[in-house]
Order: sequence, then structure tokens, then C-alpha cells
Amino acid sequence: MKERFTTQKLVLLGMMAALVFASNYARITMPIAIGGKTSFTLANIVCCLSGLILGPVGGLASGLGSALYDLTNPLFAAECWITFLTKGAMGLVAGLAVKGSLSRGELTYGRSLLGAACGCAAYYVLYFTKCFLYDGILLEGLQPMVALGILPLKLPASIFNAAVALVAAPPLALAIRRALRNSGLSVPSGS
Repeated sequence: MKERFTTQKLVLLGMMAALVFASNYARITMPIAIGGKTSFTLANIVCCLSGLILGPVGGLASGLGSALYDLTNPLFAAECWITFLTKGAMGLVAGLAVKGSLSRGELTYGRSLLGAACGCAAYYVLYFTKCFLYDGILLEGLQPMVALGILPLKLPASIFNAAVALVAAPPLALAIRRALRNSGLSVPSGS
């Protein structure tokens, strides 16, 4: 049976996009010697959370909220379309990993952790590809080996961001889904 996209799901999608947007402001951006900038941010928690709560459609919330943030920051505005795709993939993949559990109403901590890990892995593959191809080769005009050599400079912030998302998103997803259920609101079942 095909599940309908209800007004409540649309509201939850908009709320999660707004939370992703706002969480992007919890950021410390640092320039690196060659190849641009890197950031410590709490936004990855909410991007994973979007997928863990809404299922695959959570990718739309994580991509849209992050892209809208980029449009408000001159450092990132030109890349908003890339951010929409990369952060959207984070929420999408996290949601796909838990879709079956959401449909059965059996989301567990382990499944949430797996979903967050898959979402982070998908994002970082895309993020490092973007850093290499778009930032390094296209924008900076670096030789491929130099562009590749810059990637380790982004590892500390990336590891921190992923670790924080893996620690915080799964328990938050379980708590939010429980609160929605206890308040009488229907919990999305992995659309």
C-alpha cells in the first residue's frame, strides 16, 4: 500500500528543514593554508536526525535547510546547490537505512546508529569528492596530487562532526519519535 504524504508530514519536513538551517549557525569556520576552509559544526546531527525521524524524505529537509543556510553566508552561497546534494544525501541515506524499521514501528538504537553511520559515510564520500574536484581542481586550479594532499587537513573537523552526529542523533531520534507517539501525533513511518 502506498503511503500518503500528509499535512503533518509536510509540517515535520518544514520543521526539520528549519532546525537544520538553524543548527548550521552552531559552527566554527577555520581557513586552511591551501584549498579554502573547514568547519566544526553541529548541523550534521540534525541532518542525520532528519532521516532517522522522517525516513528517506528527511534528505529533503537536510539538503534544503543546509542549502538555505549557505545562501545566507557569503562564504558558502556559491556552493548551495552542492550542499543541497551532499547534505541531502546524508539525510536520504540515513532514512533509507532505517526505512524498514520505521515502517514496522521498530526503530532501535542500533538501527538508528547504523542509519546515522551510513548517512555520515555517504556525506563524507561526497564531501571529500567535492573538496578534491570542485574546491581543489576547479576553483583553486591545483594539480590533482596537490588537491588530494589538502584532504587530510579537513580530517580533524570531519571526524569531529561525524562523531558528534553518531553520538547525538540516534538517542535524539528515539526520544523525539517517542515524544511524538506519546503526544498522540502519528510518527512518520519511513516514506
